[in-house]
Amino acid sequence: MKIFIDIGHPAHVHYFRNFIKLMMAKGHQFFISSREKECTAELLESYGLPFYSRGKGRNGIVGKLMYMLKADRMLYRKAKQFKPDVFLSFVSPYAAQVAWFMKKPHITFDDTEHANLARKFYQPFTKTIFTPYCFKKELGSQQVRFNGFMELCYLHPTYFKPDPSIYSILNLAPGEEFVLLRFVSFKANHDIGQSGLDLETKKKIIERLKGKYRIFISSEGKMPEEMLPYKINIPANRMHDVLAFATLFIGEGATMASECAMMGTPAIYVNTLDAGTLQEQEKLGLIYGFRNSSGVLQKIEELLSLPNLKIEFGKRSADMRKKMVDPTAMLINYFGKLNQ
Repeated sequence: MKIFIDIGHPAHVHYFRNFIKLMMAKGHQFFISSREKECTAELLESYGLPFYSRGKGRNGIVGKLMYMLKADRMLYRKAKQFKPDVFLSFVSPYAAQVAWFMKKPHITFDDTEHANLARKFYQPFTKTIFTPYCFKKELGSQQVRFNGFMELCYLHPTYFKPDPSIYSILNLAPGEEFVLLRFVSFKANHDIGQSGLDLETKKKIIERLKGKYRIFISSEGKMPEEMLPYKINIPANRMHDVLAFATLFIGEGATMASECAMMGTPAIYVNTLDAGTLQEQEKLGLIYGFRNSSGVLQKIEELLSLPNLKIEFGKRSADMRKKMVDPTAMLINYFGKLNQ
């Protein structure tokens, strides 16, 4: 089988990399197209996955619509050369539309209820939409719910074992406690008009933590001058080791908060955007969600005062994983039936 995958975000590399490797071992062929966003290219290269770049995309509604026409043309030309049997993505309107033009099925995952714009442009052209069981929207006959989270595609214990050599890369003593902060740019189409931590609270968090913990900051956009000394500098494919060993995660990024939930790292998520997966993880006591900065400092104090914090959250995460499926294995099984 020949499978065309479109990648729009670094997280999508992780969603599909194990699927690609396992399917290639079975003799299937892949063409990967990718948007130039953050460390996406670095990740694909680090996993030995050749790809075609479709450019950086654009900001704003009009810009994104203009880019969609351009990307569709680019990917259609590549697909005509590759001749795929099926298209696969995470909410990619480009993959969906090109699949429709070529009269081929498009399979997608979706766990982002507020990605309404992308959904308008992919759903009419899609055969199957896989969503986590806690996804809040009903998408009709195309929807297939699965008992799991997207992050288990790569953080399921079958695929991921935290590597303690990350302490050396971070210039830390083995077991030294540290906190990771994550700031986002709010430029994605579903982020327009949204917000997270205010600058004053970011400064207060750093002031509160810097005496006892090493602090690292991962940021999509430009950081204030006074925060630059905390900027994390690691290979992109080692971020999950950082999250796994962190004492605490505080950030505006939903993906990293969910990744922490899979690995037993307590996470504080601050963003006006919410999602069914985040609400479910909060119910399970794995993350704590805030719509703005109010109450964040108090929650930090509360968590850091708990004895055996990492041990407790590790147990909660392990209990959750026992009840979930391996989404990669599920997808391989689905494609096996599709190929019959």
